[in-house]
Amino acid sequence: MRLAIFSDVHGNLPALESVLADIGTQRPDRTYCLGDLVGYASSPNEVTERVRREGIPTVMGNYDDGVGFDRDECGCAYKAPIDRELGQQSLEWTKAHTTADNKAFLRTFVPEIRFDVNGRRVLLVHGSPRRMNEYLFEDRPLSSFQRFAQSSAADVIVFGHTHVPYVKEIDGVWFINVGSVGKPKDGDARACYAMLDLAAEPTVTFRRVQYDVAAAAAGIRASELPDKFARDIELGGRTELYTT
Repeated sequence: MRLAIFSDVHGNLPALESVLADIGTQRPDRTYCLGDLVGYASSPNEVTERVRREGIPTVMGNYDDGVGFDRDECGCAYKAPIDRELGQQSLEWTKAHTTADNKAFLRTFVPEIRFDVNGRRVLLVHGSPRRMNEYLFEDRPLSSFQRFAQSSAADVIVFGHTHVPYVKEIDGVWFINVGSVGKPKDGDARACYAMLDLAAEPTVTFRRVQYDVAAAAAGIRASELPDKFARDIELGGRTELYTT
């Protein structure tokens, strides 16, 4: 059983199109999305409609929730007032430019997806098994991962939200962060998704996909969104001081 799993597209249509094309070459048995289709880039409708056309099962991310339900905030954790202000601009712009039909589609996303593969219990979430907007950074205390390993009723937990991919095994439970398609934050501007092979021991391959970053940045700059969002995708987000 080979799974293609991606997350955090954040309105970046060129990145999504390149990732879907690459997934096609991998011929997975199933494809899943871990949410946050919208926010920060200029194509929330096109991204949402493409995922809808593809029929990809999708977990609700905090940005899907914020835009789909027209909430006052996106559930993001900002470390500086300027970043909070920029994030609010992103949310307000995206709510204003996402159609009612696409908002209704975002509201249909589920908080988690569970299934069994070869005797392993797989759990797909956006942030953590506890909350869609909780950040499971790789350097969180071991005790935090141990609690999730004990309480989540899963052998493989797959998530996104931090925009930085990693894999770790704790107390027999695999924790897999698939990174970000549209807004990477690990210094690599290429889109990222994961191929997960569950035939034997879990094997994870992070696929880094070239896409037209210049076109995505130009789309941001042609909108009323802050120029910083264009620079973020051009630089792979490495200098960011906040999380989305």
